[in-house]
Amino acid sequence: MPKKVVSPRDAAALIHSGDTVTTSGFVGAGVPDGLLKAVADRFEATGEPRDLTLIFAAGQGDGKGRGLDRLCAPGLVARVIGGHWGLIPALGARAVRGEIAGWNFPQGVISHLYRDIAAGKPGTLTHVGLETFVDPRLGGGRISDAATDELVQLTTIDGTERLFYRAMPIHVALLRGSTADERGNVTMEREALILDNLAQAMAARNSGGVVIVQVDQIVAGGSLCARDVVIPGALVDAVVVAPPELHPQTYATQYNRYFTGRFRAPQDGTTPLPLDIRKVIARRCAFELPIGGVVNLGIGMPEGVASIAAEEGLLDHVTLTAEPGVIGGQPASGLDFGAAINTEAIIAQNQQFDFYDGGGLDMACLGMAEADRHGNVNVSRFGTRLAGAGGFINISQNARRLVFAGTFTAGGLDIAIGDGRLKIRTEGRAQKFIQTVQQITFSGSRARKLQRPVMFVTERCVFELHHDGLRLTEIAPGIDPDRDVLPLMGFAPLMDRPARMDPRIFRDQPMGLRDQMLDIPLGRRVHFDAGRDMLFINLSRMTIRDADDVASVRRAVEAEIGGLGRRVDVVVNYDLTRIDDRVSHDWSEMVGDLETRLYGRVTRYSSSAFLRRRLGETLQACRRPTIYDSEAAARAALRDN
Repeated sequence: MPKKVVSPRDAAALIHSGDTVTTSGFVGAGVPDGLLKAVADRFEATGEPRDLTLIFAAGQGDGKGRGLDRLCAPGLVARVIGGHWGLIPALGARAVRGEIAGWNFPQGVISHLYRDIAAGKPGTLTHVGLETFVDPRLGGGRISDAATDELVQLTTIDGTERLFYRAMPIHVALLRGSTADERGNVTMEREALILDNLAQAMAARNSGGVVIVQVDQIVAGGSLCARDVVIPGALVDAVVVAPPELHPQTYATQYNRYFTGRFRAPQDGTTPLPLDIRKVIARRCAFELPIGGVVNLGIGMPEGVASIAAEEGLLDHVTLTAEPGVIGGQPASGLDFGAAINTEAIIAQNQQFDFYDGGGLDMACLGMAEADRHGNVNVSRFGTRLAGAGGFINISQNARRLVFAGTFTAGGLDIAIGDGRLKIRTEGRAQKFIQTVQQITFSGSRARKLQRPVMFVTERCVFELHHDGLRLTEIAPGIDPDRDVLPLMGFAPLMDRPARMDPRIFRDQPMGLRDQMLDIPLGRRVHFDAGRDMLFINLSRMTIRDADDVASVRRAVEAEIGGLGRRVDVVVNYDLTRIDDRVSHDWSEMVGDLETRLYGRVTRYSSSAFLRRRLGETLQACRRPTIYDSEAAARAALRDN
């Protein structure tokens, strides 16, 4: 076998001028910092390699020179196609000034592009990016006029618009693992994430390129467990051992055993967040968590929702995820973002985006820098400051329910919180709800067409996206909308009679969300909305065990609409409902009786495909047993019929 363990200098010499290079990493996790430093050192010493094309899916840096900013020297990189740019300000500034040709594509698209390049496909075909700045009609993801190539095309298949992202050969993959044997097999047992390492290695190998992997230790050939190998040695050309300072687990943590997924942290060690503006916003967002559902939490303000879920005892009742591949547990924050403790699984990043893009998320909570009257959101570009979209476009376009989180104004905002109220001590200097956003990272019009529920949560008020614009729906106690909200917006929102935000949000004590969400009395589960002339029945997480439970639901429905003297339309939430087999016939007969006497049109929904099938069998005797996969689909069915 050829010797694959080489010095950093020899590894960097494998990269030629003009090569297309891809790198692994997410924020501060899994970044091959030793290899990046070796490339930069060689360029400084010799002027080679030059004019590289760099491709990366997730941002890799700490904002202070590590990560991809090591490649910012003039002449080293000529073209960059990247997902998130906020943590590599030096390279981003060069792209904005047009000194390099730069594109910003959705993180998940680039992640999938690796697989398509490996498979010899011409590119990636997807709906992700439509009606955002990545759409060729809105700029094609170009960062400046220096980016002249058409890398994304608008196409139509069977009458449906799609975007096609062109593939390109990858000449060098700079990757990272934990342990390599002398044959080049690589494991990742001490890494926080798996990322796209295997797909990137295959893409480079099948492009005729080279694969270089940074690790922190070498073992004898053939001594690694085959099931632990993430990158097979047959794909690896060179291995470099990096010193600890160039191989931290993340840019915030040298090593945390809980990030590996091999150990679990004690559950009683959670320290509650201080009651500040971030906690207020995170608390209000936590009210939207779908019990039993799968959720993505974005970087920044939404990170606090994980801490609130832990404080309120909800982590066992909702599955939190992050786009680089963690499922379950509690996501980390800051430069640890992307890692998590007490995870249920850690999968490849491209597989996570398969799940996201296909509509697997029940809810996403994402940051919000700017929003306009149409419900468009910008998180990616602010004048000469380039943040980049990261996974935001994939997630926001495809989650079944979307919550944007952010302060109402920015720049010097200071508030007082206590006794169930909020007071503005110093107002922020910059408006965030403006007439038109600078760049469309999320399209409000597309969300309306797809009938996706969208909410905007701030410390002082809440908005919802309606078919005719943003509607002000909630106001914090102590806030006067005529003083603290409306004059500070670039447009007039729709407004009727906003409700008061829950005062528990503004008190320094637990809110009791677990009991509220899990132990819902039957009287609160059945509600007739007179304004919509519609009955809503929430059976989520309810167990129907015996005939008494069946009779209780019947009585609750009759009490709500039995005296109206007419039929009403009904929407029933069966999410995670359990109906004991012994009473399934009784349940079917009860539902059939209500349909005969009291119901007009009926739609039902559950996010569980298994439950939809079981309920379909149970409700065969009913006139309309169709069960949809979301509340939006169930309501749409009522409108269409």
